[in-house]
Amino acid sequence: MSQTASNRATPGSRISVAPMMAWTTPAQRYFMRRITRSALLYTEMVTTGALIHGDTARFLAFNADEHPVALQLGGSDPATMAECARLAADAGFDEVNINVGCPSDRVQNGAFGACLMAEPERVADCVSAMRATVAIPVTVKTRIGIDDQDSYTFLRHFTACMMAAGADHLTVHARKAWLSGLSPKENRDIPPLDYPRVHRLKGEFADLPMSINGGFTDLDAAAAQLDHVDGVMIGREAYRNPYVMAAVDRRFFGAEAQPPTRAQIVADMRDFIGRHLAGGGALKDITRHMLGLYHGRPGGRGWRRVLSEQGHRSDADLSVLDRALARVEPTHALEDTAA
Repeated sequence: MSQTASNRATPGSRISVAPMMAWTTPAQRYFMRRITRSALLYTEMVTTGALIHGDTARFLAFNADEHPVALQLGGSDPATMAECARLAADAGFDEVNINVGCPSDRVQNGAFGACLMAEPERVADCVSAMRATVAIPVTVKTRIGIDDQDSYTFLRHFTACMMAAGADHLTVHARKAWLSGLSPKENRDIPPLDYPRVHRLKGEFADLPMSINGGFTDLDAAAAQLDHVDGVMIGREAYRNPYVMAAVDRRFFGAEAQPPTRAQIVADMRDFIGRHLAGGGALKDITRHMLGLYHGRPGGRGWRRVLSEQGHRSDADLSVLDRALARVEPTHALEDTAA
């Protein structure tokens, strides 16, 4: 195996939006693309079994407008992971990512997710098999440790295995995971963040592109991290307050265009929502991802309340969106600029 990392890079990896189960759906990614054209987006984690034996077309579905977009996989068998990587590449994804960070019981029972940190050679075999199969980047998302295996030496060995296998990028959630005793939700908050450990890791593995994840709520904090690492992955804040991402393209990717206003984003979503409704979908499938668009703005609670209370009705249509919009626009449209 090569002793140096590949120089293949996924467009948008400088700033990315974390994969989140039940949240980073095709509808959410389409909405996020109305806000940032450049940040890398991820699917929800898809298990290899579901992808191969389940509704393959549904799991691989994405809008062409979503690029750059990565498929995140959950699995641990090298041959199966390689086959799923091929499916991802054939479907047009820009990257395939291995989940070595999720601490839930379900993924532990399936021998993937954070528990795989204890088997770095196995993960490395998956990376090698996938890289031998596809030309798109093969990346890994992990934690800084699990349970009592949380020393820097442990993390360093895991990283060395990924680099030797040819991983194109490593994203490190700067908390360890407790595989027993804490719920997945608690694992997102209770283990303390340790950014300096990730910075040290990047310093030692300078040739391995590396992103940091965990606790970032504003772009100033993300920008400060780029003095130490190659990229920043933003998770829950991008969902809770999606308009925080509106300044990303100009600030981190050199875009010249002004960011869209919130009103423009809503207008851009109308056709997408209309097509979804015409195809038999429910309004809430999409508007649930839009609840935080006016976070912190005058009328924002009214916007959220209308969408929450009326969007779930079986007959909900675009008039619900209009009623929600009336709570916040046009009074504040002219003030609507990205930070």
